[in-house]
Amino acid sequence: MGSSMRKKREKKRDFNKAKLKVGREKAKAANFTDTSFKSKSIHINQGALTSDGIDSAEQFKQNLSLCISAKSDTQRREAVAYITNQISSTPPNNPVGTSGVLSKLLPLLSDASTSVRAQLLKLFRALPPSEVGAHVEKILMYIRGGMTHLSPDIRTDTLDVLDWLLGVAGDEVVSCSGGWLKTINSFSSMLGWNPSVGSAMTSKGWTTASKATLGTKKGPEAQARQIQALARFLEVGFKPEAPIPVQSAAYWDNIYRLPTTPNPFAYLNLFGIPRDEENEMYLDRGSRQRVFDARWRTTIATGMEGARKEGGTVGRAAAALGRALNGGFDGPQSGSEN
Repeated sequence: MGSSMRKKREKKRDFNKAKLKVGREKAKAANFTDTSFKSKSIHINQGALTSDGIDSAEQFKQNLSLCISAKSDTQRREAVAYITNQISSTPPNNPVGTSGVLSKLLPLLSDASTSVRAQLLKLFRALPPSEVGAHVEKILMYIRGGMTHLSPDIRTDTLDVLDWLLGVAGDEVVSCSGGWLKTINSFSSMLGWNPSVGSAMTSKGWTTASKATLGTKKGPEAQARQIQALARFLEVGFKPEAPIPVQSAAYWDNIYRLPTTPNPFAYLNLFGIPRDEENEMYLDRGSRQRVFDARWRTTIATGMEGARKEGGTVGRAAAALGRALNGGFDGPQSGSEN
């Protein structure tokens, strides 16, 4: 009974009104701060909030880190825009070099935000073309990952990056390790023309369009864009090489003199391990023609014919691909595989 009465008193105490005390106020502490004022702004007599005091190199590195670590799409886009402005300024400000920028920002090729990917392409176009060639192999690794991404928008935006790379370092793209066959494999998988994973061309359905483009909002446009990118890639790979002037002395030396280079017959691979065709470097037009003819020419020609029957933008893109194939195999297949 006593416990019940105590609980009632405690509950009643919670609803009692506070009694107003009359008399002097309680003395305030020495470090008391009055926060009861209302103001729209706070004026500081001395000092200002500014980033001018931060070293430009340190600020560049901070924004470079934000490009990856920021959770907000807007923060990542603004950080990439800041890096772009610094690189394209006069004189350019890039304390980490092209290698450092690419190492940090290449993962953004698969970023979920369209605005971030668009700003990233602007940054790539601002990079010095002469410094991009040394990093082609690393860039292609991320491009191939974007080409086979599940998102159709990421696949399309990655093709824009490939176009930029072909424009600034086309020869390096098709001649670097894995740059030729691995990229063609990615194109075939993206278009659904890869015989190892099946193709829509062999189905008895109502259309011969690639399965990779069905179910998307812009199926025909996306497929046409992919075929156009493949045609551009093949044009660069099959581009005729500048003829080497014939020197009669060098000709006879190659026939009768002993080789002066170490392991001169390494290209025959007489005693080496079996070659990995996909990772091999195809340095000349002739070697690229031979491996393409042996592994992909028939498959791509079949897919191209199926796309041409679709008509419209896809048919026109397939016609451009046909011209690239015909132009790539006109004339003799010159060059030797080293």
